[in-house]
Amino acid sequence: MKFNKTNFTILLVIGIGFALNAQTLKTGTTAAQVLKFNVGPRAIGMGGAFTSVADDILSTFWNPSGTASITSNEVFFNHTDLYLDIKHDYAAFATNLSDFGTVGLFVSVLSMDEMEVRTIENPEGTGEFFDAGALVVGLNYSRFLTENFSIGFNFKYVNESIWHMSANGFALDVGTLYKIPILNEFRIAASISNFGTKMQLSGRDVTKTIASGSTGRDILNANLELDHFDLPLLFRFGVSADLLKSESSRLTLAVDAVHPNDHSEFINSGLEYSWNEIVFIRGGYNSLFETDSEKGLTAGFGLNYRLIDAIKIKLDYAYQDFGRLNSVHYFSFGIKF
Repeated sequence: MKFNKTNFTILLVIGIGFALNAQTLKTGTTAAQVLKFNVGPRAIGMGGAFTSVADDILSTFWNPSGTASITSNEVFFNHTDLYLDIKHDYAAFATNLSDFGTVGLFVSVLSMDEMEVRTIENPEGTGEFFDAGALVVGLNYSRFLTENFSIGFNFKYVNESIWHMSANGFALDVGTLYKIPILNEFRIAASISNFGTKMQLSGRDVTKTIASGSTGRDILNANLELDHFDLPLLFRFGVSADLLKSESSRLTLAVDAVHPNDHSEFINSGLEYSWNEIVFIRGGYNSLFETDSEKGLTAGFGLNYRLIDAIKIKLDYAYQDFGRLNSVHYFSFGIKF
């Protein structure tokens, strides 16, 4: 049976629509917010409008089908000091396996400094300290189904922890990208991220000692059952085009529409100018029309330097305005070999 790209894309979008309608739309009701932390100065510098631009290892976060464009091997490292002493690290590796497709691995870690344990009885602190964090480990697979149409998947394990409690979950990402040979190159893409299980915290911190009986001397240990929470489901639809493309210059315009299950819809937009695919200048706007957003203007630049014939070094920087939370600076280091 001949593969029909148009029908496949329509069915995928319809299926995603039903999945989104099944989710809660209340703000602040999802777990594992680490899954929503944007990754990569290249994409962030473009305002997060990267769903249809995705053609490198950053695709493991933005659109899993984009890794199909990787022709050799790529390694990526990203460390970011965010607002409120929050730190985020992301590392990924992907390799092209010829006709089989592209396979990748990625790890995302959210961490923060320790804080004092405070109680009603000891508001100045008990002398104990606690921390909180999150871990995501994922496997990526993608391939071209036709010369211009790719599909990709991420399979993810998610863990959140705070003090002596933790929660675990599993999630799936699905993405498609279609390249149309008009306007130098016009691209349409869609992805759904974090479709998976609910998460529930458990551990010794929810174990309570209860006195029972007429004398109150009988001691019982009871485990409180906390609520289950959805993962932050995201649907992205993006378009992009190379407005200018010559031997030495390229100017790409990209726009993404994003629908989360725990907040209002918003638009990301951005530009990337490239000189000889060596020097890059980027700018954009993140979360346009989002309710009560603190995000805004973004900017960045990058350098792809060929160390030797087989090895290319990729350095990228991005700036993002977070309003009352101040600005954040992103740095990344990548190797293509």
